[in-house]
Amino acid sequence: MIINRVPHCVVIALAIFSVTVPGVATADPVADRQALREYYSQRFFDVPLQAHQDGAYALDADAREQWLELEDFPPYEIDVDEGADLFTTPFVNGANFSACFGDGAIRQDYPYFDTTRETVVTLEMAVNECLLEHGESPWPFSSTEMSAVVGFIAYASRGATVAIATPESAAALNAYEAGKQYYLSRRGQLNFACSHCHIDMVGNKLRAETLSASLGHVTHWPTYRFKWQALGGLHRRFQECNSQVGAQPLDLQSEPYRNLEYFLTYMANGLQWNGPSTRK
Repeated sequence: MIINRVPHCVVIALAIFSVTVPGVATADPVADRQALREYYSQRFFDVPLQAHQDGAYALDADAREQWLELEDFPPYEIDVDEGADLFTTPFVNGANFSACFGDGAIRQDYPYFDTTRETVVTLEMAVNECLLEHGESPWPFSSTEMSAVVGFIAYASRGATVAIATPESAAALNAYEAGKQYYLSRRGQLNFACSHCHIDMVGNKLRAETLSASLGHVTHWPTYRFKWQALGGLHRRFQECNSQVGAQPLDLQSEPYRNLEYFLTYMANGLQWNGPSTRK
């Protein structure tokens, strides 16, 4: 594999992004995001930052063309329709999901840091909390119902801008920092970090696949992956990445994964939500 050389000024910017004090709320999310954007701007000077909302398709013209053709009759269409039906199906008390989420175009509101509970709240968590609030049983995070409803919400929110509030409290900064450190930390038999593929080697090929930039990792979920033959959530992809490097996957919606999603979504601020999507 040929690794692109990174300009010295970009190495300096990335060093700013990487230097932290674990366990202490000393993170500077604004500076982190700016450093990462500068890195990709210089690494791919001919690719607009906004294009990274399409993930690897921003860096692979042939794959992008095939993807756009799939969008005419996408395999997730049935899931979105089922999600729309579930969204409007009455609960035992006569209400439905609109009591919690309005018309469903609220993907841009998640994840967020709940200052009362001092934890990151994801959309999947909010779906189950809505069910419990209205006398229903929560769904397994891996269920087809969860994927369908989240898929419908993502579809209803297409075009909305990612605008996660900058972490400010000590607890929010610690959650952000924990997600960032997870992204940068080596793990598994391959001793790989997420950043090795998506920062250090971004744009190169891993077998037949182009490695995507970190900026657009969250924008297109849930995603129909052909290897899954199903629509699945971002945390399922986290689990898969852990397995691929020989690390033990964590539970869906575990705190480390929610913190990781929080960090990645803040990095994506300014891009547009465009899920669901398709990937191999």
